[in-house]
Amino acid sequence: MKHALITSILIAGLMGPTAQAEEAMNDLEIAHSAYTAGQIDIRYAHLALAVSENTEVRSFAQTMLSDHSALNAAAGGLITELHVTPQDNKLSQALIRGAAAKRAELMALSGKAFDCAYAQNELGYHQIVNKTVEENFIPAVTVAPLKELLQEALATFKVHEGHAEVMVDGLQCG
Repeated sequence: MKHALITSILIAGLMGPTAQAEEAMNDLEIAHSAYTAGQIDIRYAHLALAVSENTEVRSFAQTMLSDHSALNAAAGGLITELHVTPQDNKLSQALIRGAAAKRAELMALSGKAFDCAYAQNELGYHQIVNKTVEENFIPAVTVAPLKELLQEALATFKVHEGHAEVMVDGLQCG
C-alpha cells in the first residue's frame, strides 16, 4: 500500500472523510506522526483526569498517560541514538487540528456524557491507529530500531484498544 493511502486512511478515520493527503511519508515523517498520535492521547488522558469522576475512566486515563509517556520517551531516546530529527508533515498537522476539535468537544461535556464520549473516542482512536501502525507504518519503515519500537508500541496499543472496548461496554454508552 502506498504511503499516501496510509495517510488518507489515518486522516479519514481520525478526522472524517473530507480530509485528504497526497504525499508519501518517509521514516522520519512516520516517526513524527506516531509520536504526535501518542502526544494527543496523553492530552486526552490529562483531560479525562481533570474532568471525570468515574474510577474506570480515570484508571484508563492514567494508563494512557503512563504508557504513552513511556513510549514517547523511548522514541525520544531512539531519536537521540540515531541522531535524527523527526519531520513534521501533513498527517501530524491534521492530527493536531483534529485533536484540538475533539478536545473542544470533550471539554463541553461532563459526567456520563463526558465519560462515554472519552471512552468511545479512545476506542475508535486506538482501532484506527492500531490498524495504520500494523498494516502501513511497520511494513513501510526501513530503519530497524524504529520498526521494533513501532512493533512494541502496537502490542501496548492493542491492549489499550481492548481495555477501551471493555470501558465503553461497562459505561453502557448506548
